[in-house]
Amino acid sequence: MKKHFLTGLIILLPIAITIGVVGYLINLFTGPFVKAVSSFLQKANLANHGFLFLSHEQVVLYLSKFLILALLFLFIILLGMLTRWYVIRGLLNIGDRLLHRIPVVSTVYKTTKEIIKTLFHKDATAFKQVVLVPFPRKDIFALGLVSSRAPTTCSASSGSNLISVLVPTTPNPTSGFLLMFKQEELIYLDMKPEDAIKYIISCGSIVPEERTIQ
Repeated sequence: MKKHFLTGLIILLPIAITIGVVGYLINLFTGPFVKAVSSFLQKANLANHGFLFLSHEQVVLYLSKFLILALLFLFIILLGMLTRWYVIRGLLNIGDRLLHRIPVVSTVYKTTKEIIKTLFHKDATAFKQVVLVPFPRKDIFALGLVSSRAPTTCSASSGSNLISVLVPTTPNPTSGFLLMFKQEELIYLDMKPEDAIKYIISCGSIVPEERTIQ
């Protein structure tokens, strides 16, 4: 029974976690609009009956979320198309400058914008190279992801060419340490970033097949 239970758990947990994460994201994006869309559907009598095992309220809720996601998707595509027009681009630039002048908001906005542009730029190289780094001390190694070159002032102060490396923690790789190493201290690996993350999340139990050092 123990063996069968563990086998079933291994199959079920990834599905449950995936559903949980997707459900959280859906609620995050649709939450602010659900009440307004649900009210509209009820007034328009577009969903006034239950369906199978779903009650009337559940049908309205799920239909509202579906419509919101579809409209958000179309809005994002439309926004991307409109930014190619000179006039619309000018209006967006005005809004951008206004956000840069608002205290507190400007700090959050600028930081978020720079991070997103870095991560989603087609030529972005951040976090695509896996390296071995001496951490927490010499002769002990940890997996890290190269983010970028260190700030010029840091390299100048240390007298060396420094590279910024994110060393994720296990089993939660969303937190970690941002460390700066000399170029010669890094050991570059022939390993995909997703394989490195799997290794970290699994606490070393999922070993990547290819770990050739370049």
